[in-house]
Amino acid sequence: MKSTSDRDHQFTEFVSARRPELVRVAALLLSGDQVRAEDAVQIALTRLYLAWPKIRLDTLDAYARRCVVNAAIDDRRRLFRRRERAQAMVPDIAVIEPCYADNATLVGLLATLPARMRAAVVLRYVEGLNVAETAEALTCSEGTVRSQSARGLERLRAIFPEYAHNFV
Repeated sequence: MKSTSDRDHQFTEFVSARRPELVRVAALLLSGDQVRAEDAVQIALTRLYLAWPKIRLDTLDAYARRCVVNAAIDDRRRLFRRRERAQAMVPDIAVIEPCYADNATLVGLLATLPARMRAAVVLRYVEGLNVAETAEALTCSEGTVRSQSARGLERLRAIFPEYAHNFV
């Protein structure tokens, strides 16, 4: 049995190494909202810490990604998030830039997809996971990952034909 200090040290090392990557994934899943992404990662890391002694090392990255995906989906389901909020200025989401090399355009494109479809597209094509890893992260079948990814890309091509050549 490992001591609590060993567990804490291992967890701290993992968080130091992987947190930026997890925040990036969360930001893409949450339409670029960096504050909500940070919150989702914090929730995910809390859940990860509680389960830390039970997690196998070979599945640690997949488990952490799954925690982030779950936290991001939970964030979108919250009643408070569904309420209409007043803003000082109308966001310029409708304006599409000619190239999505910058993160804002990529986030804008991904924001048009439903949460589960966006998660499949982000994990497959932005994070570069294979179908099996994505299915494990989303706790669904590989067929679901394939169909959600294909439909997501198809929808992006249909909505944004000027970007069709950029979509895999």
